[in-house]
Amino acid sequence: MSDVSGILWVVATPLGNVDDLSPRARAVLARAGLLLAEDTRRAGLLFQRLGLERSGELMSFFEHNEEQRTPKVLEYLEDGGEAALFSDAGTPLLSDPGFKLVRECRERGISVRPVPGPSAPVTALCACGLPPLPYSFLGFPPRKRSQAAKFFEVHRDTGATLVFFERKTRLAETLSIAAEVLGPREFCIARELTKDYEEFIRGSLDRLDGMNFELRGEITVIIGPATEQERTSEEEIVAIHNEESALGGKPKEIARRVAARAKGWTAKAVYATMRAS
Repeated sequence: MSDVSGILWVVATPLGNVDDLSPRARAVLARAGLLLAEDTRRAGLLFQRLGLERSGELMSFFEHNEEQRTPKVLEYLEDGGEAALFSDAGTPLLSDPGFKLVRECRERGISVRPVPGPSAPVTALCACGLPPLPYSFLGFPPRKRSQAAKFFEVHRDTGATLVFFERKTRLAETLSIAAEVLGPREFCIARELTKDYEEFIRGSLDRLDGMNFELRGEITVIIGPATEQERTSEEEIVAIHNEESALGGKPKEIARRVAARAKGWTAKAVYATMRAS
């Protein structure tokens, strides 16, 4: 139970189709005394599209003013007010501001209540035809090529399907970096989700030449895990392990070295396999 009476509502809004707004979300947005939006102009247009009359104050709340605005929001909530945090489309905090505010509320005993609904990563994942589990949502990749390469390297051997957002102007370059790091994996570009021109474009990272990347709208990218053909076999793992064991070291250290030489294996998986054999 919370120690104070205020409530921060974290409200999911439609990706494009206004019929996806839940009745609960509609009620919360209509009655909240304080509405926190990344872009107040777009938020006003969203309310028009939804046919909603707002009773509360509309406050801009974005990456560069979140720290400055948070104390005022906390004061309002500690006085018993209700605030609704929402993004232009989808579920807040996923590549949008709000994490620091939610964390502060939790630490102060202020109730944080989610109002679930549309989410671009999950929407894209469930309809793209690539393995849904396990998956990792990565937000936006870094802009610099070297950092983007490291970004994909970190997630290369997890065995998870990777889901991330990308700007249309950077899509081709990002996929080419992914191809260099991840190899010939299946991918899907999901654009304009739930809108009239919704589209799912399937491909393989080793066949990017000739693909049309002149795409409009919001883009979510899904890259499937390494296939069994790409994954280092257990027999090969044993052979590599024998080589690394001969060089010495503690079992977990050896497992890390083996994983670094293998494809599709984590150090934990190597360690567990060797213990079981």
